[in-house]
Amino acid sequence: MNKPPISPPTSGSLSPRQRDNRLAALDQYLAPHGRLTRLMYRATRVRAPWFKRWQINWFIRRYGVDMSIAAQPDLEAYPDFNTFFTRALRPEARPLPADPNAIICPVDGAVSQAGAITKDRLYQAKGHDYTLQTLLGGAEHAASFEDGVFATLYLSPKDYHRVHLPLAGQLREMTYVPGQLFSVSPRTVETIPGLFARNERLVMIFDTACGPLALIMVGAMFVAGMETVWSGLVSVDHRDKPRHWEYSKRTVPLRYARGEEIGRFNMGSTVILLFPAGGAELAPTIRTGAPVRMGQHFASLIANPPPSGD
Repeated sequence: MNKPPISPPTSGSLSPRQRDNRLAALDQYLAPHGRLTRLMYRATRVRAPWFKRWQINWFIRRYGVDMSIAAQPDLEAYPDFNTFFTRALRPEARPLPADPNAIICPVDGAVSQAGAITKDRLYQAKGHDYTLQTLLGGAEHAASFEDGVFATLYLSPKDYHRVHLPLAGQLREMTYVPGQLFSVSPRTVETIPGLFARNERLVMIFDTACGPLALIMVGAMFVAGMETVWSGLVSVDHRDKPRHWEYSKRTVPLRYARGEEIGRFNMGSTVILLFPAGGAELAPTIRTGAPVRMGQHFASLIANPPPSGD
């Protein structure tokens, strides 16, 4: 599969804000995404004590990082910036709801968009949508989520960057879909058509009590690697071909509890959740722009969910 061509934004009838956003996002079409991201990968793993101290202290000051909730608050214990960036939190910092039917938020961040999937289309921003097939990297699972529910969650640099499973499930399969590395900042999301279906991404399908659940980790510029607990780093040079892993026939299934860590971003990005029609109902608080924390009540299981499987 070849990467889709980069097409610059076209002119048209735009609001002043849209015009400003398009002008500001032009650098996204010109920047050497892969080269800059590979450079970030190396820079965040430098172990020279003076350099990693400077990186970590600058970042804490710049983004107001609260180290009191970190499992390891001692900055000297982190061998490099990336280890600090992907730090674990204290278990009590993100308690899970007592309700067993509560589906939890998988990450810290903010809701970019959330709501109903219209047949096979997901809303990205005003004037932009994209299809399930393009997002998932093929037609095989698209029908499972038609007329279902989705949520797009943006992780800013200051956020906790580990990803947790929203409800208990068994990993069925995982697909790495190569693509571009556009920034996923709100400005570029409003500007670049089909951004989430054009960027590099990791598509995971779980069998759960609500039916099949898709959790998609979306790469971006400076996101120097996505990794899972079962496979480690998936792509480092961002020039890999599509890859697929089948887990459903393993002798020992890969089952994970609600709230269990399943992966992490090495620098910030976006997670997209897909639920099948009749499987889950989003909580009233899950609306565009709302801040979210891992572990909060995100959605609820519907009494009679569809069967898990395609």
